[in-house]
Amino acid sequence: MKISSIPQIYRNVNRWGEILSVLSKYGLATWIGRLGPDFAKDLLKAPGGTAIARGSWETRVRLALIELGPTFIKLGQVLSTRPDLVGIELANELQALQADVPADPPEVVRSRIEEELGQPVETLFAEFDDQAMASASIGQVHRARLHSGQPVVVKVQRKGIERKVAVDLEILAGLAPMVERLPEFKNYRPRAVVAEFQRTMRRELDFAREQRNMEQFARDFRHNTMVRIPKAFPELSTSRVLTMELIDGVKLSETDRIAAGGFDLAAMARHGANLYLEMIFLNGLYHADPHPGNVVLLDGGVFGLLDYGMVGRLDEAMQEHISQMLLAIVSQDGEMLTSVVTRIAATPPELDRAALGVDLTDFVSHYGSQSLDQFDLGGALGEMTEILRRYNMLLPANVAMLIKVLITLEGTGRLMNPHFSLVEVLKPYQKKLFWRQLSPARRMRRIRRLLGDIEHMIEVLPRGIVDILEQVESGRFDVHLDHRGLEPSVNRLVLGMLASALFLGAAVMLSRSVPPLIGQLSLPGSIAAGFSIALSLRLWRAISKSGHLDRHD
Repeated sequence: MKISSIPQIYRNVNRWGEILSVLSKYGLATWIGRLGPDFAKDLLKAPGGTAIARGSWETRVRLALIELGPTFIKLGQVLSTRPDLVGIELANELQALQADVPADPPEVVRSRIEEELGQPVETLFAEFDDQAMASASIGQVHRARLHSGQPVVVKVQRKGIERKVAVDLEILAGLAPMVERLPEFKNYRPRAVVAEFQRTMRRELDFAREQRNMEQFARDFRHNTMVRIPKAFPELSTSRVLTMELIDGVKLSETDRIAAGGFDLAAMARHGANLYLEMIFLNGLYHADPHPGNVVLLDGGVFGLLDYGMVGRLDEAMQEHISQMLLAIVSQDGEMLTSVVTRIAATPPELDRAALGVDLTDFVSHYGSQSLDQFDLGGALGEMTEILRRYNMLLPANVAMLIKVLITLEGTGRLMNPHFSLVEVLKPYQKKLFWRQLSPARRMRRIRRLLGDIEHMIEVLPRGIVDILEQVESGRFDVHLDHRGLEPSVNRLVLGMLASALFLGAAVMLSRSVPPLIGQLSLPGSIAAGFSIALSLRLWRAISKSGHLDRHD
């Protein structure tokens, strides 16, 4: 632990105690579940009464996050979108995380609204329902009606949540470096996860960002009459209060109600998929939480999208990479898939590219043999993510999120139509992306970026050359070499030379009977011989443990 982390531990000592207590309890449950007697497995229980030790490791992680509170529940929800970090099984388990948080009392909600908007609730709204429609870890939602008669929903941030989140984020930032030192957690990259989570939480706490997202989606679909984006009311919104149009429809999970309304479920599944693929591959901004509760069906087959707290963004280059990756999977091109994933993923220095290529070729051979109408895109993306995780390859956050969105999208489509195939819906977009890459406008943008880079290089290159020549001329030019991995070898070399010198010195003193003597043996010679033998054994043990005693690379 760093000394610099002591002040924040002191500041948040109570919360540190709560967190360590919960982690200890679930760690003990893991030990009991693995080694303890059967009767002991019912001793430790989660708040809901579940016997912790009888659940799987993934279940215990989920229960621990629930007990730790809203921030950690959000952390689990973020990790559920990163199977490349935590693995498919844990990511799937964390999808079940929901914050079961009681709503703030009406007087607290009204006080919060009046504090943010500067007027009494009765002045701002003709009607305001004190009973929350929904309550989550960050905020809660209430029905209301404007003086114009329009029904709206008001999303209000929970009282004190900013302080709670700030404390938990500070603690997570302190825990991450310590956890990363443990071998079993090193591959989960705790510091990278916490850094990404901090960015996510700051965005979720800013309702003004969600409002801007809604306005951007409204602009993107202004000519599409089959999509309904809630209208935000900026004059009744701040970073902690968001007022938006009420969209009341049938959730996609309610397939019986959709069928009873006379809708063609297969057509609706295809239409919804087209809507999301247009966001992803044409607009570059997409709704990143397409589970059935966040998409509603309105009269006339119009889709209404809810909850814009989590959105994804893709630039043109990343859209191309994703399209190439999907095309490689479908067309059984393992070499192309290997090339794409090594370009977009962070790869470790020791990556065995040949072995990765073999695994990905076997992977595409399996899935490429499936017909398009039977192609399991969700299963394919999940298996590919697991392969990348085995090789310690880390996908960019936006790509990992997109993979999760595509898997969820296919699952939602098959909920409405068991024969739904996302790959079939994808085919036209691959062609559109291909032709867009060849468009003159796209070429001109690339040329402008290239010319800008060349111009910058031309500007800085002469000055850089002059600086180097001046340093050479004045004798200040230094070349710094970073010798990686040589320290253990140098230490062993020095230790070997020291052991040899001691042994030779001991031999001379013993042969010359250097006093004081014990019997006929020189005492200094015997001590030096003992030290030399001990050092030699220490050196032999270190080399043997490293595995490099007699191995030739």
